[in-house]
Amino acid sequence: MFERLAGQEAVVEQLRTAAGSSRLAHAWLFTGPPGSGRSVAARAFAAVLLCSQQGCGQCAACRQVAAGTHPDLLLIQPEGLSYGVRQTRDLVLRAAGSPVLGGWRVVLFEDADRATEQAANALLKAIEEPPRRTIWLLCAPSAADLPVTIRSRCALVTLRTPPTAAVAAILEREGVGHVEAVAAARASLGHIGRARLLATDQEAARRRADVMTVPMRSTGLGGAFAAAAGLVKAAEAEAAATTAALDGPEREALMRALGEGSTGRGVASAIRGSAGAVKDLEERQKSRATRIKRDALDLALLDLAAFYRDVLAVQFGADVELANTAAAAELQAIADSSGPATTIRRIEAIMRCRQRLAASVAPLLAVEELTLSLAGY
Repeated sequence: MFERLAGQEAVVEQLRTAAGSSRLAHAWLFTGPPGSGRSVAARAFAAVLLCSQQGCGQCAACRQVAAGTHPDLLLIQPEGLSYGVRQTRDLVLRAAGSPVLGGWRVVLFEDADRATEQAANALLKAIEEPPRRTIWLLCAPSAADLPVTIRSRCALVTLRTPPTAAVAAILEREGVGHVEAVAAARASLGHIGRARLLATDQEAARRRADVMTVPMRSTGLGGAFAAAAGLVKAAEAEAAATTAALDGPEREALMRALGEGSTGRGVASAIRGSAGAVKDLEERQKSRATRIKRDALDLALLDLAAFYRDVLAVQFGADVELANTAAAAELQAIADSSGPATTIRRIEAIMRCRQRLAASVAPLLAVEELTLSLAGY
């Protein structure tokens, strides 16, 4: 089950040792940069706890954990911008149940940093006094993303950004050619999921290539505004395609559950009375669409930051691995036409744009300010 982790040998050893201990911590916090595999590590640990052979990866229990269907695994994957107190209280009630198979009851909470303040308070109470056979596994980018009251009660597991060779090795085991695997691993900056997508999805690779043209297009007022509009439009298109694939089946499943298409006394009135459930679904889907759009923009900004990091490396003549080796000519051109101080200001502008998007500033306004900064305004 740990084979999908890249370059995390110390973490694997930590978790295997803990699983064999007679004093297993009841709450764990998995932290690490995006793509480092914190959710993968948490799920592998859950398999170790729920498998009679400590995560063999072959038995029914391991396959169920991998699929998220094990009866003693509660898998929480927040889809919207936040995870509310009502959802958390429901989760706490479900987590209080006894294990179905007599071992552990494992609650794996991905993106626990999305919990609201009230939700975090409700979660704290459950972690402070958990049932005897319940283990909480929380995942977040860093320990600072959760209240100190929660993180102080958790055993900490810290993952690092995996090296290019380790990510490429995983892709090659999945059938990707060596050259393509190395290129995708470099472009992803160690983000395993992103590397897999870039290596196997031509559309994803094309979108990234379009983002990499922004530095050369952000010249003059017209170019800056056009580049900003293009970035936002691409994020909106990606979000629309993703949400369309998710929203339709969810609505159809809800309506079937409410009796649509059935006949008999009371069916029509039951469907008419389902407005609340439909409205709740629509609100959750709207929140998810906003998050997907924001995440798509944020990913584009991280790609831009990586581009200028490469520019800075060229300017200083640093002997480091570049993420954008295919854009060597563009990197050199920008490095020659500006100095390191300008490059650092551009990276700071990208980080500032990310912060403003996270604070719900209108995407187009935030990105236009960025591209104007890149153009020198």
